[in-house]
Amino acid sequence: MRLRNVPGAREDIAKSSMTVNEPEALKGKWSEVFGNDHPVRIEIGMGKGNFIIQLAHENPTVNYIGIEKYSSVLVRAIEKCADEELSNLKFIRMEAEYLCDVFAPQEIDRIYLNFSDPWPKDRHAKRRLTSRQFFERYDVILKRDGIVEFKTDNDQLFQFSLEQIPEAGWRLKEYTWDLHHDKAMVKGNVMTEYEMKFSAMGNPIHKLIAER
Repeated sequence: MRLRNVPGAREDIAKSSMTVNEPEALKGKWSEVFGNDHPVRIEIGMGKGNFIIQLAHENPTVNYIGIEKYSSVLVRAIEKCADEELSNLKFIRMEAEYLCDVFAPQEIDRIYLNFSDPWPKDRHAKRRLTSRQFFERYDVILKRDGIVEFKTDNDQLFQFSLEQIPEAGWRLKEYTWDLHHDKAMVKGNVMTEYEMKFSAMGNPIHKLIAER
């Protein structure tokens, strides 16, 4: 995916009240950021934010943190929140590799992974967000009864994910290769930008839920 550079994006992100600019300093203190003890859920690779913004609207008693490494994409999510107050939503611009530097053990209630970069070359497998290496990170920051939800339209990445989860010592709670035709798993589904695009093209959407 080619990303268009957005002039001033980093500056806009830095000055936004929606953005946490030094997240490492808040490790173990996210309840203080939100001013309550509500569950904290994160989306890694949130893109332009449609998914997590809608969740924040629908669930005011849950706190959400959207993580995105590209400034040119994150700034679009900030723009969507310009005319509304969402006290239960914050954004962080960072690489996913540093999750354990930002969140304390068992500080997170749920992790969402949506249409993540497939990193198709074998030598890059450990960079995939559903790799065994990333599940080791999730194991640290996620509460013991927490879950990881993953959606994609990429067949190879989904098959890889199904295989990696048991290798990481986790288990598949449920999964489907065709979410929009699975009456049970599609209930309450919030669509992402990519999900809308790919499903309109006729691509089946795959989803899994992993737990310990």
